[in-house]
Amino acid sequence: MERTLPAPARTSGEQRLLDSFAAIPPTERVRLAKRTSNLFRERTSTRTRGLDTTGLTGVRVVDVGRQTAEVDGMCTYEDLVAATLPHGLMPLVVPQLRTITLGGAVTGLGIESSSFRNGLPHESVLEMDILTGSGEIVTATPDNEHADLFRGFPNSYGSLGYATRLRIELEPVQRHVALRHVRFHDLDALCAVIADVVATREHEGERVDFVDGVVFSADEAYLTLARHSDDDGPTSDYTGQQVYYRSIQHDEPQPKRDLLTTLDYLWRWDTDWFWCSRAFGAQNPRVRRLWPKRWRRSSAYWKLVALDQRTHFSDRMEARKGNPPRERVVQDVEIPLEHTAEFLHWFLDTVPIEPIWLCPLRLRGERTWDLYPLRPDETYVNIGFWSSVPGGERGATNRAIERRVDELAGHKSLYSESFYSREQFDALYGGDTYAVLKATHDPDGRFPHLYDKAVRHA
Repeated sequence: MERTLPAPARTSGEQRLLDSFAAIPPTERVRLAKRTSNLFRERTSTRTRGLDTTGLTGVRVVDVGRQTAEVDGMCTYEDLVAATLPHGLMPLVVPQLRTITLGGAVTGLGIESSSFRNGLPHESVLEMDILTGSGEIVTATPDNEHADLFRGFPNSYGSLGYATRLRIELEPVQRHVALRHVRFHDLDALCAVIADVVATREHEGERVDFVDGVVFSADEAYLTLARHSDDDGPTSDYTGQQVYYRSIQHDEPQPKRDLLTTLDYLWRWDTDWFWCSRAFGAQNPRVRRLWPKRWRRSSAYWKLVALDQRTHFSDRMEARKGNPPRERVVQDVEIPLEHTAEFLHWFLDTVPIEPIWLCPLRLRGERTWDLYPLRPDETYVNIGFWSSVPGGERGATNRAIERRVDELAGHKSLYSESFYSREQFDALYGGDTYAVLKATHDPDGRFPHLYDKAVRHA
């Protein structure tokens, strides 16, 4: 029997969550009742009542002295950053999109340009309260009786439970972030600079606090090397007519420099959903002037994608041209740095998608995580590509990517479509350990199995 939180420690939001869990018949699977999502997996339709999370969306405490925050599991990073920045603090890793929740980033993995020094969001979690499949809330820390759940929660995608409260580390920020966009004509040279920056945390004598990059082609790629700054000067604004990723491009031999407020830096990718807003015409200057500013954000574009999935509008347009439906290729993969250039050359030669996002990462220490077994002391590069390709055999391009990632000792995030066999999946995502965790913390199978969620659209 799992230890529950003492009743006085529960908030009203947690009690509503528990009550909604108890109201779901034992024969039905348990899900969140969410109106938005940042996942790109299809899901089998269901009329199952969802869990009530309406009281679990806030920031409980920002402890400035200890540089920590206690946060509800369904709090978005937009709201979390709004609470911490006035104190000169930010989470150690802030995923790129405003409506990603803290609980979602921990159970589903998140990444950003501070990940080369701060790892992934779950690595800055000090403790968390989790609703398990037994209908109880337990507190998991690295060294208490629920340490197994603490280690296994990342990458479990709600198949072991849902976080209701998390206590996380914060770090100091300054008013601005100063950026250098460095151009490369050779992907091997780009990877060599990543290795040097990760090792030294500087480049050409200047400190580096953030690193990410964009590949437009094999001979046009950029690293953006950025640092916290209190420098004065005009700051750029990419929430209006200018598009951030286009500002990176240049032909000069010297780096192109830019200055953003810290808030605008954290959300620099959200306004245009990286570059994906171009699919809706939002980067056309004439359309952009008419596009309401409040709708220039990832959550609005995601709703358009969801509408298209429900109505199959794009598929019908392809059918009118005599084409099969296009294959959606929306993925993030982690490739060891030593194989990154090789993967990029293969991808550019094989998959007609550009640009491609790069983000180096390393685990913060020696602790490993059961369901996403990255190696300590290894530098990986997250490679993100989000578009579609001409249709053919179902999942052909995604399957080819999975094979190539496996050949290069990489890993693939599970927020989008996957095509692995059960044996492959268990080998890649800690299947033996997961089976023990599932039996311990969800013995009656109230939550869908991770394989069923990631591959079978459960």
